[in-house]
Amino acid sequence: MTNTTPTPEPSPDDVARGLAELERHLTEQAPPAPAHPAAPPVVTGGETKRVRRLRAEVTEAHHLAALQDDDAPLLLDTPKVRKRRKAAREASRLHELAQDPAMRAWQAARMLRLLVAVAMVSLTLALAWSTAGVQHFAAEGAALWSPSWVFAWLVEPFMSMALLFVVGARAYLATRGQPIVSRTLVRIEGVFLALTFGMNVWPYLPWSLPEGKAFTVSGIVLHILGPSIAVAIVLALPIVLGAFAGLDHERPTGAPTGPTYWANAAPGGPDIAALAARVHDLIDAGELPEAPSATRIQRTLRCGMDTARAVRDELAGGAA
Repeated sequence: MTNTTPTPEPSPDDVARGLAELERHLTEQAPPAPAHPAAPPVVTGGETKRVRRLRAEVTEAHHLAALQDDDAPLLLDTPKVRKRRKAAREASRLHELAQDPAMRAWQAARMLRLLVAVAMVSLTLALAWSTAGVQHFAAEGAALWSPSWVFAWLVEPFMSMALLFVVGARAYLATRGQPIVSRTLVRIEGVFLALTFGMNVWPYLPWSLPEGKAFTVSGIVLHILGPSIAVAIVLALPIVLGAFAGLDHERPTGAPTGPTYWANAAPGGPDIAALAARVHDLIDAGELPEAPSATRIQRTLRCGMDTARAVRDELAGGAA
């Protein structure tokens, strides 16, 4: 059997002292409540958004200061600079290509074809222009669609074809370095052109006008326009073609030459006597005419024009 000792009840003084001690303890631990509480700032790792933004700006400034003195970006070509550099390089190569004898010969041949085409078209139109005037002269007032009126339209075409035959032959041979020097052909051309000119102008001269029709200078000029252009082209075309045929496409003196101009590249200069002997053999074989031109010699020997002229002079001196 266990005996339990009863707990003595606290006295009123002990209760009072305990309450006072409890109130004092609570007063010291609890902070005073603010009069107007505010929302606390958002903190991440102890830094606010403003601090992080300012730190980023400072870091960026340090990186920029370190890269500020580096000139590498200034050494790079911009798209505009690269485009201009490409254009300059292309222009330089085109200029270099233009000095090549083959390119110069090709350019001359292309220009020659263009000029000949323009001249022939102009000559054809000029002769067609004069066809109406010649028909008026040849018809002599024949009735419309009568045989005389119809055949009058054929007068100018067959004269023009004969004229174009002579002009075409002289022009082609001039381009091959063998221009035709013949007074007979010149007279033939003159006869055809004089006939065309006269038949165009005659019906409009003062003594040929019908009664009541006044003479006008404009009428004469209008009808001599076609024949005048035809005369100009016929006289100028062989001269122009001969000048093109005599073009020298070799490189400037002292410039390196290609295999096409082997005669100029011989040590100490070309052997004119040996080349002249070779040309003489070709003449005996019938491959060259008796007195070949410098252009023909150049094309046969595939040499420069200066060498071809020297060979031609050597042949002329030997023949004398």
